[in-house]
Amino acid sequence: MADNSKLQTQLEIKQQCAPMASRFSTEMTADELLKDDRVPFPFFRPLSQKRANTWIISLFVILHLGAFSVTMIVNDCWENSHGDCALKPLRRFSFQPISENPLLGPSASTLEEIGALQKTLLTNNQQLWRIFTSPWLHAGLFHLIINLSSVIFVGLHLEQEFGSFRIGVIYILSAITGSLVASLFVQDRPSVCSSGALVGLLGTLLSGLIRNWKSYTNKFAGLVATMTILMTNLVLGLIPYINNFANIGGFMSGFLLGFVLLFKPQQEKLARNKGGLFEFDAKDIVKCRKSLDKPVQRVAALVIFAFLLAGIIMAVLHGIDINKYCSWCHYFDCIPSKWWSCTDKSFHCEKLVNSEHLTLSCPNTGRFRVFPFANISEARFQDICNLICS
Repeated sequence: MADNSKLQTQLEIKQQCAPMASRFSTEMTADELLKDDRVPFPFFRPLSQKRANTWIISLFVILHLGAFSVTMIVNDCWENSHGDCALKPLRRFSFQPISENPLLGPSASTLEEIGALQKTLLTNNQQLWRIFTSPWLHAGLFHLIINLSSVIFVGLHLEQEFGSFRIGVIYILSAITGSLVASLFVQDRPSVCSSGALVGLLGTLLSGLIRNWKSYTNKFAGLVATMTILMTNLVLGLIPYINNFANIGGFMSGFLLGFVLLFKPQQEKLARNKGGLFEFDAKDIVKCRKSLDKPVQRVAALVIFAFLLAGIIMAVLHGIDINKYCSWCHYFDCIPSKWWSCTDKSFHCEKLVNSEHLTLSCPNTGRFRVFPFANISEARFQDICNLICS
């Protein structure tokens, strides 16, 4: 009887302590729940472990590749330049000489024809449709490889982290905003704005990192990777035919839209997986996170973006040229070098034609070139003239 009484007393004590132990365990888990929920920065997670697909970024990459193929078909260096091309075995898809296009791409006249931004065409001829075509064009093969590699690297992780719709909206709006900003600084030489969308994704990545700083591991390594890609594209934008101001516009757009559209990653998954034993604390933490989500911050970012976009659109429609008020701004878009020229002037050349040869001479510099052909288009003539005189 004594043993039975002792056993019954122990059971009662354990039953009384069980709720306290459970509550203590729950509280300890709640304190560590935020730490347990930390996930690697998007760059450092294998894509195969993610749930969402990547159809929107894949579609954008395909469209860029298609646009570049069409550009090179229209360029047709083998025919229009009479074989004076780089990578001649490619024939129709061969590129203009490095001296003409350091990015290994089409001629200036081809970029102009296919839809690049140019001051006279945009302001004087009111060809505003170029704002929507220039974000899909690339200045050359080097530009294409660097840009699309970065889009794939950044875009796939972002799309699988935050969803196709939101990343697609950010990509398109960043591309258009970048092109609009570029229109305010455009020179009288063709330039493309395809890097604006990529830099917009980088801005989105940065705002997402700021919003979810405590949720990520590898933050500083991710920040270094982001800034490296950004600086690479900004340096590349100092070469002719790439508009660096599109990068500024795209970055501002992506950064603001990131605060508007990027919710906390895996928040719903946290609430679902952390229920059950720790249901009370998990719900409180999710509620706390929702209160810290700062809807006012979202609204403020959206209002700033809307006013910024409206202001830029009005400035473009009124034909405002910021270069008139900023004499040094053009150096951010193109830095002169012995390998290329940043001039936006159209030069005049004298042409001497006989049955077999064509001689072009520049009165300003005294330079001339003799070509073993006589027939040449007016657009190609101006390309060569600008090359000789600059």
